[in-house]
Amino acid sequence: MIIVMKAKAKKEELEEVVKKIEKLGYKPHIIQGVERSVIGAVGDERGKAKLQSLEVLSGVDKVVPILKPYKLASRDIKPEGTVVSIDGRVEIGGNKIVVISAAVPLSPGLLHTVFKA
Repeated sequence: MIIVMKAKAKKEELEEVVKKIEKLGYKPHIIQGVERSVIGAVGDERGKAKLQSLEVLSGVDKVVPILKPYKLASRDIKPEGTVVSIDGRVEIGGNKIVVISAAVPLSPGLLHTVFKA
């Protein structure tokens, strides 16, 4: 489940939502955006109805169910994109194309894992 905070939500309101998520047995994953913050609640899907109750808390804009497994990495959540720096020499995720190669052949299973990550 993803909890989208209001654009003007205060730090205290965000902290209160995080505490409630933890109290419900979920692990909060906070994403600080340019305009607003988003909190991913990671845990057992069977209790997601409890998370819907967070919508009434001060500072919460909406509670959105995760329909796709990659939702936290999607542009729906973080439209400005993410750039990951590798050892200060290579950036993955910007406007440049990055090619990754290996000295040994990769098995199809490992190749799938690399591209899935």
